[in-house]
Amino acid sequence: MADTLSMELLELLRNGGVEDRAGFLGEAVRRLAQAIIDAELEQVIGAGRYERSETRTNQRNGSVPRRWDTPVGTMELAIPKVRQGSFFPALLDRRRRVDQALVNVVVEAYVNGVSTRKVDNLFQALGVQGMEKSTVSRLAKELDEQVMEFRERPLGVYPYVWLDATFPKVREGGRVRQMALMIAIGVNDQGERHILGLAIGASENGADWLEFLESLNWRGLTGVQLVISDNHFGLRSAVERSFLGASWQRYTVHFTRNAVQKVPKASQTAVSALVRQIFAQPDRASADAQLEVVASNLATRFPEVSKMLYEAQQDILAHMHFPQAHWCQIRSTNGLERLNREVARRIDVVGIFPSRDSVIRLTGAVLMEQDDEWTTSRRYFSVGSMLLLTQDLAAKPTYSTAGVEEQPQLPGSAA
Repeated sequence: MADTLSMELLELLRNGGVEDRAGFLGEAVRRLAQAIIDAELEQVIGAGRYERSETRTNQRNGSVPRRWDTPVGTMELAIPKVRQGSFFPALLDRRRRVDQALVNVVVEAYVNGVSTRKVDNLFQALGVQGMEKSTVSRLAKELDEQVMEFRERPLGVYPYVWLDATFPKVREGGRVRQMALMIAIGVNDQGERHILGLAIGASENGADWLEFLESLNWRGLTGVQLVISDNHFGLRSAVERSFLGASWQRYTVHFTRNAVQKVPKASQTAVSALVRQIFAQPDRASADAQLEVVASNLATRFPEVSKMLYEAQQDILAHMHFPQAHWCQIRSTNGLERLNREVARRIDVVGIFPSRDSVIRLTGAVLMEQDDEWTTSRRYFSVGSMLLLTQDLAAKPTYSTAGVEEQPQLPGSAA
């Protein structure tokens, strides 16, 4: 590599001469930096370009352009892409996409009439002292292209899909409106967790959800066996139309929370304990039997809760038809709620977005960063446990009362 680089620089010097020293120095720095990046990539993947090697762990997959600001000028570098995971050279000071997005949202907010004081406070919070319009425009274009590529990338087989929405405020049509930012995450057949997509709609109605889910199908999402979401009618209707044959799991924590709100405060702890016992059973047959006992126990004093249990029985226990090692994760929204909290934290910095595009720019950047972290972390589920999904999940269990636990007493009930 050193010999090739030396020859290139000598040829560059002969062609440019000493008259254009600044141009020569800038191009020389660019070529040297590019050579260092390529050498680092060779070490990461264990093989050079077009080289056959037993130590190879990955393959090149093209490159993406990136501007690099230096004391000798701004230069274009080609950042190599790899087929699995991600690569970013240690030579560059990585400007996080999220920070770029916040800068662009702040500048756009200023253009659209947000008070100077608020904008200055936001810039100060970001550590930004001011930027030229051309730089802001370039950053916005680069980031929008990255987010679009991320949102339109091909998908694949994802047996588990989680759906949820958060609600940023957006200035549109001369007024501030609360809109639905819809997010989907999934676990693929290798047990790896990924952000599948995001979209923003005027409201969390069935039409917006249906359009979003159909866009995932259009990008190649297949093999969906279980969809986990809250009990929103429009969302559930869209799931049934978009993922034919897939089961639907209602968030058990949300269901329990909704159930205890139907009873007096003095009885909420006991009712919550009763409902949680249903989910603690070792198999579906035991859970069904436990639900029957709990619903019967509550029927006299809290008939509304008893009715809720019977009506939601199939939806809150759907996860028990899947590998037991997955139950805790696929009946809850813990992972998605943590992600939503991070999105909400960034949204709160802005307050009111000047446009829908700015919402997508910022949240897309947040989700891209999260997806990168998941890609380099351990699998969400083991490959072995994911293989169990290929077995016949429709096999019906043998029902029994095994595992049914003694019920805690409600306040004021007879022992």
